[in-house]
Amino acid sequence: MTTRLAEVYALGQSPWCDTIARDQIQTGTFQRLIEQDAIVGVTSNPSIFQKAMTAGSAYDEQFRDLAAQGLDAMSIYQLMANQDIRDVLALFRPVYERTHGIDGYVSLEVSPLLAYETQKTIEEAKQLWMHLNHPNLLVKIPGIAQGIPAIEACIAEGINVNVTLIFSLAAYEQVILAYLSGLEKLAVSGTKPLGQVASVASFFVSRVDTLVDRLLDEKAAATTDVRQKQQLQGLQGKAAIANAKLAYQLYKAYFVEGPRAERFKVLHAQGAQVQRPLWASTGTKNPAYRDVMYVEELIGPNTVNTMPPATLAAFQDHGTAASTVERDVASARQVMQDLDAVGIPITQVTDTLEREGVATFKTAFEDLLHSLDDKRRALAQEQATKGNASAEGAARSEGRSGGVAGANSTSGTKRGDTEPAKTRREE
Repeated sequence: MTTRLAEVYALGQSPWCDTIARDQIQTGTFQRLIEQDAIVGVTSNPSIFQKAMTAGSAYDEQFRDLAAQGLDAMSIYQLMANQDIRDVLALFRPVYERTHGIDGYVSLEVSPLLAYETQKTIEEAKQLWMHLNHPNLLVKIPGIAQGIPAIEACIAEGINVNVTLIFSLAAYEQVILAYLSGLEKLAVSGTKPLGQVASVASFFVSRVDTLVDRLLDEKAAATTDVRQKQQLQGLQGKAAIANAKLAYQLYKAYFVEGPRAERFKVLHAQGAQVQRPLWASTGTKNPAYRDVMYVEELIGPNTVNTMPPATLAAFQDHGTAASTVERDVASARQVMQDLDAVGIPITQVTDTLEREGVATFKTAFEDLLHSLDDKRRALAQEQATKGNASAEGAARSEGRSGGVAGANSTSGTKRGDTEPAKTRREE
């Protein structure tokens, strides 16, 4: 029997799963997702690893050994994350081969502590790419101003990139241009066939509605005008999908048809793939909304939707598969005009979301490292009580760097900062 997600795949959209945890690997969850749910890719982020590594006991055996060796929390995290990613890469490698490099990708993010440091981001991306050494790896780099040169540099080196934390059309356009420039540089160098380089542009969806709806509620609460209240309430739950639909139009302008697509046509003739839009943050956060709305409304050719497990299960149960991403584009533009008219310009919303997105991933990563450090000390002490002399020293120390790929670069920012001080002053 054809599943609903298989129908989505037939419409040109690749269903990916936004989750990763060792117990899912050990219990065959990913294999079932491939075989039963038509899932053809996986994404991860610092928040996902935070939940996975600090709950349950799936990591305890490896963690205990690494703690006894005296490694610091950063090295322990990266070793465990690299193992998970490597195992899932192997599981999805047949999908990569079967789809001729279109799907089968697994994403791992460069340290969020480096979000505002371009050169360190490039260095860490190269380390992860060389260390994991799988053609179906996507290295995640944020699509913020400091990330744009890193994206271009990595594509020019032949590194697959998942550009994350895109909220605005302006940022998305810069991401597209970085991808094209990177491909052009790679074509000149000739170090790798263009067709062997992949990239997706991860456009975050539901968070837009979360913020816009809150701003609409605040404005509605501040007015006694019944008609104005109705106008504000009528805009709720519309901004996120409208924003994504307009992003798809921008994708088409650069990769499919029109004068701006001429640049890519030259690259496509040399084998280059399009940079597909990926819809991220597609779990519905407002219980008043349909739980699969951010999937159903954004289905279309050459797109990806990465879903959390609950959304994936919900769509398989009652989702509707139909090509929708190009429906009501005029209405999407009108939503943006209407929001601007009531004093909520979408650029203000997306700028806020970008800052908050970077800060959220950074905080999740810092919290993860603090939790891992506490656990590292406790496990090392446990080993020390069993007579392991080196473990006793590890329990008292900060731990040492293990020279692990992805764990060698750290930021000078302190806990709670969202940006380096220099960046904040420049803005």
